[in-house]
Amino acid sequence: MNIAILGYGRMGKAIEQVALKRNHKIILKIEDDIAKHDLSKVDVAIDFSIPTAAFKNITHCFEKNVAAVSGTTGWLDKYEQAIESCTKNGGAFIYASNFSLGVNVFFNLNSYLAKIMKNLQEYDVSMEEIHHTQKLDKPSGTAITLAQGIINNSDKTTWALQGNKGDQVIPIEAKRIPNVPGTHKIKYNSEVDKIEIEHVAHNREGFALGAVIAAEYLLGKKGVHSMNDVLGL
Repeated sequence: MNIAILGYGRMGKAIEQVALKRNHKIILKIEDDIAKHDLSKVDVAIDFSIPTAAFKNITHCFEKNVAAVSGTTGWLDKYEQAIESCTKNGGAFIYASNFSLGVNVFFNLNSYLAKIMKNLQEYDVSMEEIHHTQKLDKPSGTAITLAQGIINNSDKTTWALQGNKGDQVIPIEAKRIPNVPGTHKIKYNSEVDKIEIEHVAHNREGFALGAVIAAEYLLGKKGVHSMNDVLGL
C-alpha cells in the first residue's frame, strides 16, 4: 500500500515506522500545502496535521480519489462539510479522535457503563484527561468522544471544562504535563464509594498502529467508516 503522511510531526514519524514494519511504502511526507503535491500514486493518506490544515488535506484527498484517514482533532466544526465532499467525490474516509485499539474498546466500555449508571442518581460523573504540553486542543478529542458516549446513554446534555456547571453537565478537567501520551479517566462518585475506569497510553505506537490498520481496512472501500467498523464492534 502506498501511503502519504500528512503532518510529519511525532505522530507522523510513528506512523511511518509502523507502516514500514507492515511492509507498506511511504511515498509522500507533506508538511506544507497539499495542493503542491502529486497524489496520483497514493492509495491512502493518513492525516495527523494541525487543525487549520486538516479540512483542506482531507477534502483534497477526496478530490484526487485518495482514501483519507484522519486523527487530527480541533477541526470538527467542518466535519459535515468533509462528509459531503467524501460523498460527492465517491471517496473513502475514517475519522477518529483516537486510533488506539485499546481506546476504541474503552469508548465502548464507557458507553456501556453510562447506560448502567443512568438511573443511579447517587453518582456524579466527571472526567479527567492528561496530555503532553504540545497538544493544541483542550479538552482532547478523545475526551469529547467519551463525553458524547455518556451523553448518548444518560440524562447529561453537555460537557464543560473544569468545575461542574449544572446537574446535566459533565465536568472535564484537562491537564497538560510534559511527556504524557494520553490518559483518560471516567469517574462516578457518590458519598459511599467511587467507580472509575481509566485508559493510559504508554507511548504513541498504539495510536500509530491503529491508524495504519484503519488505512489497511479502508483500501478499496467507499464511504464513511469508523473504528467500530475496523474492529468489528
